[in-house]
Amino acid sequence: MSTGLGVSPTAAEQALLVYCESHRDWVVETTLALARLESPTSDKEAVDRCGRELQQRLEAIGGTVTRLARAEAGDHLRAEFGSGGSQVLMIGHFDTVWPVGQIERMPLEFRDGCLFGPGVFDMKAGIAVGLLAARALREASPSAGRLVMLWTSDEERRSRTSRAVVEEEARRSRAAFVLEPGLPGGGVKTARKGCGEFRLAVHGVAAHAGVEPDRGASAVHELAAQIVDLQRVRDLGPDVTLNVGMAAGGTLPNVVAEEAHAVIDTRVSAAADMDRVIEFVRNRTSTVPGTRIEVTGGFDRPPLERTAAVARLYERARTIAGRLGHDLREGATGGGSDGNFTAAVGTPTLDGLGAVGAGPHALHEHIEVDSLPWRAALLAALVADVWASA
Repeated sequence: MSTGLGVSPTAAEQALLVYCESHRDWVVETTLALARLESPTSDKEAVDRCGRELQQRLEAIGGTVTRLARAEAGDHLRAEFGSGGSQVLMIGHFDTVWPVGQIERMPLEFRDGCLFGPGVFDMKAGIAVGLLAARALREASPSAGRLVMLWTSDEERRSRTSRAVVEEEARRSRAAFVLEPGLPGGGVKTARKGCGEFRLAVHGVAAHAGVEPDRGASAVHELAAQIVDLQRVRDLGPDVTLNVGMAAGGTLPNVVAEEAHAVIDTRVSAAADMDRVIEFVRNRTSTVPGTRIEVTGGFDRPPLERTAAVARLYERARTIAGRLGHDLREGATGGGSDGNFTAAVGTPTLDGLGAVGAGPHALHEHIEVDSLPWRAALLAALVADVWASA
């Protein structure tokens, strides 16, 4: 199978690449400006402050911006460029996992060709790549079509207030390109696991642990037994995983615990596995007499599966990247993104088209600065290719 390496880019692709390379400083400055405005999901004031900066930059490059106000989260932004019946969607988020003040502990700094700092990889640089691609499409190689960008404020907290609008825009689009970070080496993501979260609560009977322990029913003991039993979920499929990430219960060492609970993270690669996992997690039988189990929650991100449509979209991207001089690889990841939603409604989706780097959610978070222009050129050329095939 040809990657396109060694084949000259088309005139339009060359124009896009030259334009993006000539605006290297601009895309870096945009990344820095957004990263300096720390935007943890739970801090609406901070997230909206970053959103206002992003809105100004979108409007400055010709976007028609609609602010989607939310009371319980930061406002989301929808930006539209161009016109016509063939819509392509770019999507990402400007909230981060880092609290305000993290930038003082891990300051933005350039080192060995990389830019380090909180939020640069996940995913302020990806937003900047999208903005540069939009500029290039307008100024370097104009094409007929409508580009919609949707930048959300709560992806790091499971997209609770943005999912509906993500799915709505995806249904209108011929393709969705997700500006999340690339895989190690810059590969794109053609599959993501679906993500679920459950809360398992155990209700017991309190009693004095020394005087009359037999009158009690320990919720903690029951929870421990359930945690062990839940590991059998792996029998449902090789790509099914479960993690009890939080557990607590009881009040004092000399009191039989009346209450205990755990928060459970589950992941599946195929939509067909979700119902089986839900049934397994919810269908609990207590082992300690006198205890009662209550399970709530479920899956809030369906998997992004590597369908034939996703594979075709990847091959188009790989061919274009090859003509630009890069071998674009693909892979899967256990993490979820808004690409899970766009793919689940049937829109061909390619994820991980953002920055190249490493360390998402980690102290060594960074991007490779020289990768930004060619990633923007690839994105712009891919959008134009989808428009042309309409």
